[in-house]
Amino acid sequence: MPSEKSLIGSYGTWAASLLPKTPLLSFRNTDRNNLPEWQREALAKTSELIASPTRVAAPKVKIEKKYVYDGLEIEELSWELPYGRATKAVLLKPQGATKPLPAILGLHDHAGKKYFGYRKIVKTSDDQHPLLKEHQATDYEGRAWANEIAKQGYVVLVHDAFAFGSRRAYYEDTKGLEWGALNTAGKSDENPEKSENIEIYNTWSSEHEHVMSKSLFSAGTTWPGVFLSEDQYALDILSSRNDVDPNRIGCGGLSGGGLRTVYLAGLDKRIKCAVCVGFMTTWADFVLNKSFTHTWMTYTPLLPKYLEFPEILGLRVPLPTLVLNNNQDELYTLAEMKKADAILGDVYKKANASEKYKANFYDGPHKFDLQMQKDAFAWFDKWL
Repeated sequence: MPSEKSLIGSYGTWAASLLPKTPLLSFRNTDRNNLPEWQREALAKTSELIASPTRVAAPKVKIEKKYVYDGLEIEELSWELPYGRATKAVLLKPQGATKPLPAILGLHDHAGKKYFGYRKIVKTSDDQHPLLKEHQATDYEGRAWANEIAKQGYVVLVHDAFAFGSRRAYYEDTKGLEWGALNTAGKSDENPEKSENIEIYNTWSSEHEHVMSKSLFSAGTTWPGVFLSEDQYALDILSSRNDVDPNRIGCGGLSGGGLRTVYLAGLDKRIKCAVCVGFMTTWADFVLNKSFTHTWMTYTPLLPKYLEFPEILGLRVPLPTLVLNNNQDELYTLAEMKKADAILGDVYKKANASEKYKANFYDGPHKFDLQMQKDAFAWFDKWL
C-alpha cells in the first residue's frame, strides 16, 4: 500500500524513518550529562561535516566612504577574501559615540533576491532603490532594522553574504550555462540597478543555486560551511575594532539571516547573544513537508544523523538565544516549529540554563515586523 503523502511521494515515510529518534550526538540522550565534553564532541563532528574552507588571517579592510545619515555615523567598507570579488559591507553606529559599544553582526535575508545583500536591512540615504523599499515594507514592516538597533547604542556591521550582492555570481564569469533557465545568452551585467535587470538576475540566480551547491559539494565543502567562514571573517573584522567591546557581540537576522545565525551562533562562541528569526524547524519538516520552500544553503549532508536541526544552534548553550517564529510562516509547519522549540528548551534545561533561552510565536506569515524587532532588541539589551 502507498505511504502517506509527502514531498517525495510514497518514499516520505521511509525517508523520515531514517532519521534517528534522538540523533547520536544529541545532548538530550540520557547518557550525555557532561556539557563541556558533549560540546567538544558535537562541535568537532559538526565542524567536520560542514567542512568550511580553511580560513586565513582577517582581511585588510578598506574604508570606501564615511558620512552621517539618520543620526548614525556610517562607513562603507570592503575587503578581499582569497576567492571571488570583493565583499562590500556597511557599518553603522550612533553619531558622536566615544567609547567602545556592544556590537551586532546583522545577517541579511535570502528572499529569492540575491542581487541585493546588506542593502536589504540598512538604509544609507533617502534615495533608496524602489525594490528595496518594497522588500523592507513586506518583510520588515517598512523599517531598516540594522539602522534602528544601531540608534539604540550598538555598532552594527552588515556584509554581503556569499553569492549575494557584491559576492554574487556574475553572468560574465560563468561558463557552459547554455540551456534552460540557466542560459546566459542575452543576459548582461550592464545596467545592474535597473529593476527589470534585477528581477531577471534574481530569477536566474535562484536557478543557479543547484549548480553552485553541487560544485561546492564536489569541492569538498558545503554552502553552510562557506557562509560560516565568510561570516566569521566579518566577525573578525567587527571584534577587532577599537569602537567595539569584543565581549559583547551578538548576531541575528530573518530567514536566510536566521539560517546563518543557526550556524554562526552555534559554532562560534564569540557570539554572546543570538536572535534567530523565521528559521527554525526540524529535519523531519524538511524531509516530508517543506524542503521545496528552502534554499540549498540550508543543508549539511549527514548532519541529521548526529544533531537535530535546532541542536546546531543549541551547541551554544548556555549562551543567550532567542528564536522568533510566525504561526502562519509558509516556510515551515507549525507543529515542527513547536517541536524545535521543545528540543531547544530541553537542551537549555538540561544545561541548567533555561533562563537563557526563549522562543516567541507571532500571528502572521514569514516576517520580522516591528513587534518582533522590539522583542529582539530587548533581548540584545538584556544580555549585551
